[in-house]
Amino acid sequence: MKQLEERILAEGNAVSNEVLKVDGFINHQVDASLMREIGKDIAAHFKDRGITKIVTIESSGIAPALMTAEEMGLPMIILKKAPSKVLNEHLAHTVVVSYTKGTSYDLTLNSDFINENDHVLIVDDFLANGEAATGALRLLRSVHATIAGISVLIEKSFQPGRSKLEAQGVEVYSLARISKLDKGVVEFIQE
Repeated sequence: MKQLEERILAEGNAVSNEVLKVDGFINHQVDASLMREIGKDIAAHFKDRGITKIVTIESSGIAPALMTAEEMGLPMIILKKAPSKVLNEHLAHTVVVSYTKGTSYDLTLNSDFINENDHVLIVDDFLANGEAATGALRLLRSVHATIAGISVLIEKSFQPGRSKLEAQGVEVYSLARISKLDKGVVEFIQE
């Protein structure tokens, strides 16, 4: 998505060969107009696939997932990164290792909201090593939902996330695919 790539180049901060900060328009301060366009793009790509729910992992995936859900006229489900004190019945969970934070966390889902009749689309902000997405797949499959695909705003294509997900039979749709990242350098795969 050219508009997203332009914003990354103009406002993103390539801190190192692993870290791209986009906190001015995606994951701290959110540009609602950009999110609306992102939602339209993802919805257009996945139209007519029988999707019943949009799923995201808290918290940076919420804005693009919500806009996608709105565009598709579907409910959005948020997978939680910490167990809730009030949400413990019908709780499915798995453990995910966070590459970014270097820690593990529980990823949880209230199974009252997703079941074997659901065909879901996962929307998230970044794809790098694919650990969060793999955890989401594991969790959704544990409640027998089927997966329509995964859409991410920014993919670090030089890391193994895409191949890990595709090896599991999941389509990956990325709006901006980074081929090279270094301090002050961001290059995209041209498709």
